Amino acid sequence: MSEELVTSVQEMLNEEKWTRATISNYTKNNFLELAATLAKAREENCIQEVKAVCDEHLTHTKNSIIALYLSGMLGLKLKALDNSALVNLITIFLDNHKNNIVIFLCESILVEDETNKFALRTLADCYKDDNNEKIWSIYETIVRIDFEEADMAKILAEHYEKEGLGDDAVDYFKKALLRYVTRKSVNQIKEIWTKLVSMIPEEIDFFYLVQRKIAKTISEDKSALLMQELYVFYKDAKNWNVAIDILKLVLTIDEKDSWARKEIVDCFRGKYAEHSQLEEYIRVSNLTQSWRNVFEAISDFEKHIAFDAKNYVFHRSWGVGIIRTVEGDEISINFGKKYGVRQMSLKMAVDALQPLQNDHIWVLKATKSKEALAKKVKEDKAWALKTIIKSFGNNCDFKRVKAELVPGILEAGQWTSWSTSARKILETDATFGVNPNDISMFTVRERAISQEEKLSNEFKAQKQFFARIDILMKFTSDADTESDLFADMFSYFTGYLRAFSNVTEQILAAFLVVRRITAAHPHLDPGIQYTFAQLFAEIENPNTMYSALKDTKNTFLRKDFLSCIKTLLSDWADVYIRLFPTVLQGDMLTALIAEGHISKVKQLVVNCFENYRDYREAVIFFFKECQEEEWFNEVNISYEKQVITLIHIIDLTYREIANHRETTENRKINRQIQVLLFKNDTLLNYFMKSDVDTITRLYTLIDDVKDLDPSIKMNMRNKILEKNPGFKFFGTEEKTVVTKGLIVTSKMYESKKQQLDHITSVDIPANSKEIGEALALGDLRENAEYKAAKERQAQLNVMATRLQDEIERAQIFDPTTITTIRISFGTTVILQNNTTGEKEEYTILGPWESDPDNKIISYMSPFGNAILNGKVGEKINFTINERDFEFTVVSIEAASF
Repeated sequence: MSEELVTSVQEMLNEEKWTRATISNYTKNNFLELAATLAKAREENCIQEVKAVCDEHLTHTKNSIIALYLSGMLGLKLKALDNSALVNLITIFLDNHKNNIVIFLCESILVEDETNKFALRTLADCYKDDNNEKIWSIYETIVRIDFEEADMAKILAEHYEKEGLGDDAVDYFKKALLRYVTRKSVNQIKEIWTKLVSMIPEEIDFFYLVQRKIAKTISEDKSALLMQELYVFYKDAKNWNVAIDILKLVLTIDEKDSWARKEIVDCFRGKYAEHSQLEEYIRVSNLTQSWRNVFEAISDFEKHIAFDAKNYVFHRSWGVGIIRTVEGDEISINFGKKYGVRQMSLKMAVDALQPLQNDHIWVLKATKSKEALAKKVKEDKAWALKTIIKSFGNNCDFKRVKAELVPGILEAGQWTSWSTSARKILETDATFGVNPNDISMFTVRERAISQEEKLSNEFKAQKQFFARIDILMKFTSDADTESDLFADMFSYFTGYLRAFSNVTEQILAAFLVVRRITAAHPHLDPGIQYTFAQLFAEIENPNTMYSALKDTKNTFLRKDFLSCIKTLLSDWADVYIRLFPTVLQGDMLTALIAEGHISKVKQLVVNCFENYRDYREAVIFFFKECQEEEWFNEVNISYEKQVITLIHIIDLTYREIANHRETTENRKINRQIQVLLFKNDTLLNYFMKSDVDTITRLYTLIDDVKDLDPSIKMNMRNKILEKNPGFKFFGTEEKTVVTKGLIVTSKMYESKKQQLDHITSVDIPANSKEIGEALALGDLRENAEYKAAKERQAQLNVMATRLQDEIERAQIFDPTTITTIRISFGTTVILQNNTTGEKEEYTILGPWESDPDNKIISYMSPFGNAILNGKVGEKINFTINERDFEFTVVSIEAASF
């Protein structure tokens, strides 16, 4: 059937060529007939063949209406980037003034591709000529998909304003303004700015955003002129704080601006009209004098103006105080019961005191009970955050928030849950923002802003590349992606793809981000001229590249990287095999096996175990995750060989840690294997099912790992002896413990920690106080108290250092591991002294518990070490300090401790 259709199309093309139908004879019905041919091509799955016939025909008959239509529409079905056939077709009918055909063709194109810009713009022109009301929806679509289109946004805004749809008008005026800024169209910017100031003057954050863009893309001076227009509204509304902030911004751009300086004086007079010293402070700060630096004058004025009766201040030694009176140049301040009322000159007060607002967190802590404040902070976290942030110049990080709350208001144990909720509020509440220059600093806004503006501000403040990706992806889920702010953020990443010399992790990440977003929003496609395969070919080391991709809460870079490899590379299986030791995802193995690459997976396992030094984490993965897999068992790597490989890796990591090589990574691998083999008793359970030769081989390897926790070795020896009482250990295992560890009881461990804590928190501070008091006595050469205190200081430091070292080396003994088969830690033994004939009882513990007078001896002492591992009935001979001993072990029991 498909061959018949292709032949039919060929005949249609030939007939058209010979009959030479005129353009004027074409009607919609002709194209409806051709549309039926398109439907058949889809049904019979021969789109490519039909398109090929049409394309070949166009090489020698470029104006063939049938070929242009079929090729163009089939190209849309194939998502082809080249739509020149449709452009040529529509141009032919435009030139012949066949608007009805043009409209039909454009509408047909938009059924297949609703974001086709050529069809939309052509249709808009036709609707405009016909005064068709559909033009507004077309304009909306164009503005939505083309973030450079400013004129249509302005036309839409004016239309909706005329229709009384204020919100829609404002939305499109905003779009137009932002786009005109990008185009640097100064006249249009001025016009729309004035319009928006009249419509939404209270949206101060939006105007600040536009001001920053204008200052960056056009000039700071022009941005300042526009802000002057907005300032008039706030001055007239007597919103002095915002008016002053605008003037400070203007003065930041030009500190010589005499108009702004005069206006800020007027605003200060309005804001502080009730202040008793207003004019005096304007005078002494030289705020009206042009010779004085304006910001120095403002700073002086704002310091002085804060000093008025009933205002609060802070002194670094006396704390929070309240001003009682201001008389001339003298100020009287009450610092509470402890420091009382203090008198000082105004000049001294300005230098020594920090003015505080009545709702400053320090004022609240000084004037309210801890209980009442804690209750308020717990119940209203947003209030607490706003209070603290505003207390520090509306620019405060989370460390400061914690410092103000813990322990002054909240207990340390309450902080974690409180901070989790507080961070969520900072993230979602639109009245909170971030400093545009520092993402870690939070601010409080006078009014809530849109989620789009909030995320845009965070994006600008964030300087880290991968963190910016996180914000962009958060925008796609939480905000309106049709916003111009989103397009602005998106263009940051498309900019990376326009020109680069080598493929870095940023280039690859940008490609993956753009690919993911354009899949959901095709109109944003920047038209990248290279494929993933071409990009991948430039990557020197895919494993290093994968590791360099930094995923965050909202990003899927690594997942997308793997997906592109599988779907877009012909040799994906080989790439997956190479990447697996880095990625370590079971889904990769499943995909490989499902696609018939099981032999490659098996060879990968063999390579990893044979080259375990290079593939440590892959070995761990296979051991942990693949034991039950049939294909893994078919590789025929015995369980014993797997365990031996893991033990070798443990030993290797210890040696590299000692040599300071990749310490963090080696410690992580070491912990993983210890959990696998020892914490879960995997190895012990294997021992219990194995013969003596297997146990001997494996335990000898474990014993050779000198840095392994001695208590692990002791526990394994005890279990081995329980199963095989006559088991003979070889080599260094005859020692029950190694000296590197320090085995202790939990009771003594806690006692030593308390002792260290007392020394550091009680004895040493007390000693420091003694030294200070001794210093106050004068001449140190004849100062016995000072010398005694310094000697005590040295003793305490030595004691603290020794205790800290021992605590760090301590391994708490597990009483459940006690065995009475041999003399070991935690046992009480009765020995027959073969020299005197008397029986002697000893309890074997550690050096911390040692009490020879009560027959408790350390396993690390010469005597304790000599009798370790003795069994009932065994004779033990040894010499200590040239004295010979001979004992027979009578009994071994578990000690009580």
